[in-house]
Amino acid sequence: MDKNIFNKLKIKLEVKTPDEILRWFLYEYRGRIVLSSSLGLEDQVLTDMVMRIAPETRVFTLDTGRLFYETHELIEKTCLRYKIKMEVYSPSHEQVEAMVAQKGVNLFYQSVENRKECCHIRKINPLKRAFAGSDVWICGLRRDQSVTRTDNQLIEWDEANGMVKLNPLIDWTEAQVWDYIKLNNVPYNSLHDKGYPSIGCQPCTRAIFPGEDIRAGRWWWESADSKECGLHNRKK
Repeated sequence: MDKNIFNKLKIKLEVKTPDEILRWFLYEYRGRIVLSSSLGLEDQVLTDMVMRIAPETRVFTLDTGRLFYETHELIEKTCLRYKIKMEVYSPSHEQVEAMVAQKGVNLFYQSVENRKECCHIRKINPLKRAFAGSDVWICGLRRDQSVTRTDNQLIEWDEANGMVKLNPLIDWTEAQVWDYIKLNNVPYNSLHDKGYPSIGCQPCTRAIFPGEDIRAGRWWWESADSKECGLHNRKK
């Protein structure tokens, strides 16, 4: 997308509601736009919104091989609720086996570098396959989720994947997300009711303590400024 057109588009849409933004993109990029879902609260909200507007839109998730049972359960509930077949992408078993053989099954606890290697193999590589044929990906980032996301924008350019990244809920608060979930009876991960506000792979996620940041339970052994898997800390 031309840089001038990209900037004009951001200005045009930044005053719109998430529903209005989604409607514009879903119709403008019909057949070339995809919703990537981690099955988190925000992505469940977006799934509900997208299905109301353009139910033929592709929705995919990444199954890293280390997810919670409750997350797999939610995939099934979501598919049944919206009558869709969510696409599930898994990592290359050859790459996973080679990594585990060299560094162990729980290598991510040993260093940030090891953890990012694991994320790359289990998430980044499958993500590239999932994006085939798409020009825009819809994502559930919010600025107040963590210190690593305060600079994210409504519309960004993902240089690594050569596509537009759309964050319709970027300015929403956690309370707004929960309000939408409850008002529209949107299915969500039962772990959220057990102290898990942010849910990733089982060995890399714990419940948080009262007063902690909502992403404190993700890679809790690392410093806050490194807590990204590589999906989102891209050039814009």
